[in-house]
Amino acid sequence: MEFTFDAQVIHWRGPAPFFYAPLPAAAAEEIRRAAKRLSYGWGVIPVEATIGGMVFTTSLFPRDGTYLLPLKDAVRRPAGLTAGDVIHVEMTVQPRR
Repeated sequence: MEFTFDAQVIHWRGPAPFFYAPLPAAAAEEIRRAAKRLSYGWGVIPVEATIGGMVFTTSLFPRDGTYLLPLKDAVRRPAGLTAGDVIHVEMTVQPRR
């Protein structure tokens, strides 16, 4: 499964501050329909994502009716990304391990 979308970076202050890109509704729904075969537990979905030419692996997790793509500091900081920025994401769901 491959997706390309634009998203506004959000900042979540949970127990530790993190930055995420929420998936658009259509992508989230497609992933939700396939989640049983994609998830390796707790509803998380492994992905490879590209933002600003930087490729990284992470896992989506369900939150508030969508999935959130975590933006690692190693990707976010060099690109100068922060909350409120709109980013272009290319993302491929990876096989469950």
